[in-house]
Amino acid sequence: MDEALVTLDISGSIARIALNRPGKRNAISDALLEALDAAVLRAQREARAIIIQGNGPCFSAGLDLGEHKARTAEEVFHHSRGWHQVFRRIRTGRIPAIAAIHGACVGGGLELAGACHIRVADPTAFFALPEGTRGIFVGGGASVHVARLIGLGRMADMMLTGRALDAAAAERAGLVTYVTEAGGAPAKADELAAKVAKMAPLTVMGVLQALPRIQDMSEEDGLFVESMMAAMAQTGPEAQAGLAAFLEKRAAKAGEQ
Repeated sequence: MDEALVTLDISGSIARIALNRPGKRNAISDALLEALDAAVLRAQREARAIIIQGNGPCFSAGLDLGEHKARTAEEVFHHSRGWHQVFRRIRTGRIPAIAAIHGACVGGGLELAGACHIRVADPTAFFALPEGTRGIFVGGGASVHVARLIGLGRMADMMLTGRALDAAAAERAGLVTYVTEAGGAPAKADELAAKVAKMAPLTVMGVLQALPRIQDMSEEDGLFVESMMAAMAQTGPEAQAGLAAFLEKRAAKAGEQ
Protein backbone atom coordinates (compact mmCIF):
# COMPACT_ATOMS: atom_id res chain seq x y z
CA MET A 1 0.00 0.00 0.00
CA ASP A 2 1.33 3.43 -0.97
CA GLU A 3 1.14 5.53 2.19
CA ALA A 4 1.50 8.70 0.10
CA LEU A 5 -1.89 8.09 -1.48
CA VAL A 6 -3.94 6.37 1.22
CA THR A 7 -3.42 6.25 4.97
CA LEU A 8 -4.71 3.50 7.21
CA ASP A 9 -4.96 3.63 10.99
CA ILE A 10 -6.48 0.74 12.94
CA SER A 11 -7.30 1.55 16.54
CA GLY A 12 -9.08 -1.17 18.46
CA SER A 13 -11.99 -2.36 16.33
CA ILE A 14 -12.14 0.69 14.03
CA ALA A 15 -10.13 1.24 10.84
CA ARG A 16 -9.75 4.79 9.52
CA ILE A 17 -8.87 5.08 5.84
CA ALA A 18 -8.07 8.48 4.36
CA LEU A 19 -7.54 9.41 0.73
CA ASN A 20 -4.31 11.38 0.85
CA ARG A 21 -3.91 13.25 -2.41
CA PRO A 22 -4.96 16.71 -1.22
CA GLY A 23 -3.11 18.64 -3.91
CA LYS A 24 -5.31 16.90 -6.50
CA ARG A 25 -8.47 17.16 -4.38
CA ASN A 26 -8.17 13.42 -3.76
CA ALA A 27 -8.83 12.63 -7.43
CA ILE A 28 -8.91 8.86 -7.79
CA SER A 29 -5.99 7.70 -9.90
CA ASP A 30 -5.27 4.07 -10.70
CA ALA A 31 -2.58 4.02 -8.00
CA LEU A 32 -4.89 5.54 -5.40
CA LEU A 33 -7.61 3.01 -6.23
CA GLU A 34 -5.12 0.17 -5.80
CA ALA A 35 -3.95 1.58 -2.47
CA LEU A 36 -7.55 2.00 -1.32
CA ASP A 37 -8.31 -1.61 -2.18
CA ALA A 38 -5.30 -2.82 -0.19
CA ALA A 39 -6.34 -0.71 2.80
CA VAL A 40 -9.91 -2.00 2.68
CA LEU A 41 -8.72 -5.61 2.51
CA ARG A 42 -6.54 -5.18 5.58
CA ALA A 43 -9.26 -3.30 7.46
CA GLN A 44 -11.77 -6.05 6.78
CA ARG A 45 -9.36 -8.62 8.21
CA GLU A 46 -8.43 -6.68 11.35
CA ALA A 47 -11.33 -4.36 12.30
CA ARG A 48 -15.08 -4.37 12.89
CA ALA A 49 -15.92 -1.06 11.17
CA ILE A 50 -14.32 1.20 8.56
CA ILE A 51 -14.35 4.98 8.26
CA ILE A 52 -13.40 6.43 4.86
CA GLN A 53 -12.59 10.13 4.54
CA GLY A 54 -10.45 12.54 2.57
CA ASN A 55 -7.44 14.51 3.76
CA GLY A 56 -7.16 18.14 2.68
CA PRO A 57 -9.91 20.30 1.19
CA CYS A 58 -12.46 17.63 0.28
CA PHE A 59 -13.58 14.01 0.30
CA SER A 60 -12.85 13.38 -3.39
CA ALA A 61 -13.28 15.26 -6.66
CA GLY A 62 -13.66 11.96 -8.49
CA LEU A 63 -11.91 10.32 -11.40
CA ASP A 64 -8.43 11.54 -12.35
CA LEU A 65 -9.34 12.69 -15.87
CA GLY A 66 -5.69 13.18 -16.76
CA GLU A 67 -5.24 9.40 -16.77
CA HIS A 68 -8.55 8.76 -18.50
CA LYS A 69 -8.37 10.83 -21.67
CA ALA A 70 -5.95 8.59 -23.64
CA ARG A 71 -7.76 5.28 -23.05
CA THR A 72 -9.47 3.24 -25.76
CA ALA A 73 -13.08 2.09 -25.39
CA GLU A 74 -11.90 -1.38 -24.38
CA GLU A 75 -9.54 0.08 -21.79
CA VAL A 76 -12.30 2.29 -20.37
CA PHE A 77 -14.60 -0.74 -20.09
CA HIS A 78 -12.08 -2.79 -18.11
CA HIS A 79 -11.09 0.26 -16.04
CA SER A 80 -14.74 0.72 -15.06
CA ARG A 81 -15.02 -2.95 -14.11
CA GLY A 82 -11.97 -2.51 -11.88
CA TRP A 83 -13.72 0.29 -10.01
CA HIS A 84 -16.77 -1.94 -9.61
CA GLN A 85 -14.60 -4.65 -8.06
CA VAL A 86 -13.04 -2.33 -5.48
CA PHE A 87 -16.31 -0.66 -4.52
CA ARG A 88 -18.09 -4.03 -4.38
CA ARG A 89 -15.50 -5.13 -1.85
CA ILE A 90 -16.53 -2.22 0.37
CA ARG A 91 -20.25 -2.66 -0.16
CA THR A 92 -20.41 -6.44 0.27
CA GLY A 93 -17.51 -6.91 2.68
CA ARG A 94 -17.61 -8.37 6.17
CA ILE A 95 -17.79 -5.08 8.07
CA PRO A 96 -19.75 -1.82 7.72
CA ALA A 97 -18.16 1.22 6.07
CA ILE A 98 -18.95 4.82 6.99
CA ALA A 99 -18.05 7.77 4.75
CA ALA A 100 -17.13 11.01 6.55
CA ILE A 101 -17.59 13.71 3.92
CA HIS A 102 -16.54 17.34 3.64
CA GLY A 103 -16.11 19.55 0.60
CA ALA A 104 -16.43 18.04 -2.86
CA CYS A 105 -17.90 14.54 -3.15
CA VAL A 106 -18.12 14.45 -6.90
CA GLY A 107 -18.27 11.83 -9.66
CA GLY A 108 -16.14 8.87 -8.60
CA GLY A 109 -15.94 10.34 -5.11
CA LEU A 110 -19.71 10.10 -4.87
CA GLU A 111 -19.54 6.54 -6.19
CA LEU A 112 -17.07 5.72 -3.41
CA ALA A 113 -19.32 7.31 -0.80
CA GLY A 114 -22.26 5.42 -2.30
CA ALA A 115 -20.41 2.14 -1.77
CA CYS A 116 -20.36 2.83 1.98
CA HIS A 117 -23.26 1.83 4.19
CA ILE A 118 -23.61 5.11 6.11
CA ARG A 119 -22.73 8.62 4.89
CA VAL A 120 -22.03 11.51 7.26
CA ALA A 121 -21.52 15.02 5.86
CA ASP A 122 -20.75 18.44 7.24
CA PRO A 123 -22.25 21.64 5.75
CA THR A 124 -19.28 22.19 3.42
CA ALA A 125 -20.06 18.97 1.54
CA PHE A 126 -21.58 19.04 -1.93
CA PHE A 127 -22.49 16.19 -4.24
CA ALA A 128 -22.47 16.12 -8.03
CA LEU A 129 -22.27 13.81 -11.05
CA PRO A 130 -20.64 16.07 -13.64
CA GLU A 131 -19.85 13.28 -16.09
CA GLY A 132 -22.76 14.22 -18.35
CA THR A 133 -21.62 17.83 -18.71
CA ARG A 134 -18.13 16.56 -19.62
CA GLY A 135 -19.42 14.31 -22.38
CA ILE A 136 -18.73 11.06 -20.54
CA PHE A 137 -20.75 8.60 -18.44
CA VAL A 138 -20.48 7.31 -14.89
CA GLY A 139 -18.33 4.20 -14.56
CA GLY A 140 -17.89 3.40 -10.87
CA GLY A 141 -21.35 2.03 -10.13
CA ALA A 142 -23.45 5.20 -9.81
CA SER A 143 -26.03 4.12 -12.38
CA VAL A 144 -27.02 1.28 -10.06
CA HIS A 145 -26.09 2.29 -6.53
CA VAL A 146 -26.43 6.08 -6.43
CA ALA A 147 -29.65 5.82 -8.46
CA ARG A 148 -31.03 3.43 -5.84
CA LEU A 149 -30.24 5.90 -3.10
CA ILE A 150 -31.68 9.05 -4.69
CA GLY A 151 -33.97 7.75 -7.43
CA LEU A 152 -33.58 7.63 -11.19
CA GLY A 153 -35.21 11.01 -11.85
CA ARG A 154 -32.96 12.92 -9.47
CA MET A 155 -29.84 11.21 -10.79
CA ALA A 156 -30.86 11.97 -14.38
CA ASP A 157 -31.28 15.63 -13.42
CA MET A 158 -27.84 15.75 -11.81
CA MET A 159 -26.19 14.19 -14.86
CA LEU A 160 -28.08 16.19 -17.49
CA THR A 161 -27.86 19.61 -15.84
CA GLY A 162 -24.76 19.36 -13.64
CA ARG A 163 -26.86 20.14 -10.56
CA ALA A 164 -25.03 19.84 -7.24
CA LEU A 165 -26.71 18.99 -3.94
CA ASP A 166 -25.57 20.58 -0.70
CA ALA A 167 -25.52 18.51 2.47
CA ALA A 168 -29.08 19.42 3.49
CA ALA A 169 -30.50 18.61 0.04
CA ALA A 170 -28.51 15.37 -0.05
CA GLU A 171 -29.99 14.38 3.30
CA ARG A 172 -33.51 15.08 2.04
CA ALA A 173 -32.78 13.01 -1.06
CA GLY A 174 -31.66 10.03 1.01
CA LEU A 175 -28.03 10.26 -0.08
CA VAL A 176 -26.67 11.49 3.27
CA THR A 177 -27.60 9.74 6.49
CA TYR A 178 -26.38 12.40 8.98
CA VAL A 179 -25.50 16.09 8.68
CA THR A 180 -23.19 17.51 11.33
CA GLU A 181 -21.86 20.91 12.30
CA ALA A 182 -18.89 22.27 10.34
CA GLY A 183 -15.92 19.95 10.71
CA GLY A 184 -17.96 17.42 12.64
CA ALA A 185 -18.21 14.56 10.15
CA PRO A 186 -15.15 12.59 11.39
CA ALA A 187 -16.27 12.74 15.02
CA LYS A 188 -19.79 11.62 14.14
CA ALA A 189 -18.35 8.82 12.01
CA ASP A 190 -16.22 7.74 14.97
CA GLU A 191 -19.31 7.66 17.20
CA LEU A 192 -21.26 5.57 14.70
CA ALA A 193 -18.34 3.23 14.03
CA ALA A 194 -18.02 2.55 17.76
CA LYS A 195 -21.68 1.51 17.80
CA VAL A 196 -21.67 -0.70 14.73
CA ALA A 197 -18.40 -2.36 15.79
CA LYS A 198 -20.30 -3.79 18.76
CA MET A 199 -23.02 -5.35 16.61
CA ALA A 200 -23.40 -9.11 16.55
CA PRO A 201 -21.60 -10.54 13.50
CA LEU A 202 -24.67 -12.42 12.26
CA THR A 203 -26.75 -9.24 12.39
CA VAL A 204 -24.06 -7.37 10.47
CA MET A 205 -23.98 -10.18 7.91
CA GLY A 206 -27.74 -9.89 7.49
CA VAL A 207 -27.60 -6.13 6.95
CA LEU A 208 -24.63 -6.20 4.57
CA GLN A 209 -25.36 -9.41 2.69
CA ALA A 210 -29.06 -10.29 2.91
CA LEU A 211 -30.72 -6.86 2.97
CA PRO A 212 -29.37 -5.62 -0.40
CA ARG A 213 -30.30 -8.91 -2.07
CA ILE A 214 -33.79 -8.84 -0.62
CA GLN A 215 -34.39 -5.55 -2.44
CA ASP A 216 -33.91 -7.37 -5.76
CA MET A 217 -36.18 -10.31 -4.90
CA SER A 218 -39.88 -10.89 -5.29
CA GLU A 219 -41.93 -10.20 -2.16
CA GLU A 220 -42.26 -13.88 -1.25
CA ASP A 221 -38.59 -14.66 -1.86
CA GLY A 222 -37.54 -11.61 0.14
CA LEU A 223 -39.72 -12.55 3.08
CA PHE A 224 -38.38 -16.11 2.98
CA VAL A 225 -34.77 -14.86 3.14
CA GLU A 226 -35.75 -12.47 5.95
CA SER A 227 -37.13 -15.38 7.97
CA MET A 228 -34.02 -17.47 7.35
CA MET A 229 -31.78 -14.59 8.40
CA ALA A 230 -33.89 -13.98 11.50
CA ALA A 231 -33.62 -17.64 12.47
CA MET A 232 -29.84 -17.54 12.15
CA ALA A 233 -29.31 -14.25 13.94
CA GLN A 234 -31.77 -14.71 16.79
CA THR A 235 -30.36 -18.08 17.84
CA GLY A 236 -26.75 -16.93 17.91
CA PRO A 237 -24.89 -16.42 21.21
CA GLU A 238 -24.72 -12.62 20.86
CA ALA A 239 -28.48 -12.44 20.34
CA GLN A 240 -29.15 -14.62 23.36
CA ALA A 241 -26.95 -12.41 25.52
CA GLY A 242 -28.57 -9.26 24.15
CA LEU A 243 -32.10 -10.51 24.71
CA ALA A 244 -31.21 -11.55 28.26
CA ALA A 245 -29.77 -8.10 28.97
CA PHE A 246 -32.94 -6.44 27.66
CA LEU A 247 -35.29 -8.70 29.62
CA GLU A 248 -33.24 -8.14 32.78
CA LYS A 249 -33.38 -4.36 32.14
CA ARG A 250 -29.58 -4.14 31.74
CA ALA A 251 -29.78 -2.83 28.16
CA ALA A 252 -30.85 0.57 26.89
CA LYS A 253 -34.30 0.84 25.33
CA ALA A 254 -34.79 1.92 21.72
CA GLY A 255 -33.99 5.62 21.36
CA GLU A 256 -31.77 5.68 24.46
CA GLN A 257 -28.54 4.44 22.82
